[in-house]
Amino acid sequence: MTTYPNQHPTKSHLFASLTAYLQDLQESGVEGIPAELMATATLGTESQPHRSSSARHDTESAMDNQQNAPETHETLEQIRKVMGACQRCKLGATRKNLVFGVGNPKARLVFVGEGPGADEDTQGEPFVGDAGKMLNRIIAAMELKREDVYICNIVKCRPPQNRPPEADEVSACSPFLLRQLQSVRPEVIVALGTSAAQTLLQSKVPISKMRGKFHDFHGMPLMPTYHPSYLLRTGGNSDSFWSVWDDMIQVLQFLKLPVPDKSRKK
Repeated sequence: MTTYPNQHPTKSHLFASLTAYLQDLQESGVEGIPAELMATATLGTESQPHRSSSARHDTESAMDNQQNAPETHETLEQIRKVMGACQRCKLGATRKNLVFGVGNPKARLVFVGEGPGADEDTQGEPFVGDAGKMLNRIIAAMELKREDVYICNIVKCRPPQNRPPEADEVSACSPFLLRQLQSVRPEVIVALGTSAAQTLLQSKVPISKMRGKFHDFHGMPLMPTYHPSYLLRTGGNSDSFWSVWDDMIQVLQFLKLPVPDKSRKK
C-alpha cells in the first residue's frame, strides 16, 4: 500500500501561505489581525537582497516561533463564516443557496464532488438529489452512515444548467475547499467524477485511467472514482458500479475497516 510521508515545506513556502491566508482574511472583513504579524508575513515574501544580517535573523526567529507555536485549528464554522454571502465569482449572482458541506467535522473519509445541482441549490446541502441517493447507497454498502463522513464539492454554488465549473469559478472556490479538507483532516479523500478528480489532481487524465489507485493530494491519499450520476446513467448493477465498489474496498482497507462481502447480482 502506498504511504504518504509528512511534507516539510520550506520557510519561503510557509511565508507565502501565511501571507495569502492573512490577505484573504483581511479581504473578507476580519478585524483584529496584529499589524506586526502582517509585517512579518510581508517581509518574508518580498525580495530583499540588501537586508542586514540582524534583519534576517529577526525574521527567521519570528518564523521559527511561528513554526514552534501551538497549531491553531480552523473550524468548518469559521471557514463558512469567512465565506459569508460569497460573491467571489459570478456563480454567486445566480445561486439560491451556497452549498458549503455536510457531515462529520472529524470524518476519516471525505467525498468531494464537482458542484451543486438543482436539488442541492434549493436545499443548501450537497448530494441530496438522485445522485445523492446513489452516493448514500455506496456509503451504506460500505456499512457507514452519511453522518460518519464529510461531503462537499469543488464549487459551492450551482453552475447554470449544471454546466461544468469554469476556471475562474474553481479558482475562487478552491482555497475554501482546501481549508475545509485541512480542517477535517481526513485519512482518505474520494474524488467523485472526472471534474473533481482532474481539478484536485491538476490532471487531464481520464477518470477511467485515474481510478483504482491512490494519488497524493497535499499529503492526503485521494481515490478517484466514477460520479454517482454516471452510475445512474449506466445502471445500478453495471460494470461501472462494481468498479466503484472495487475502489471503495481499497478505501476501507486503507482505513482498516471491515470489508463487507458483496456479490454481484446476476
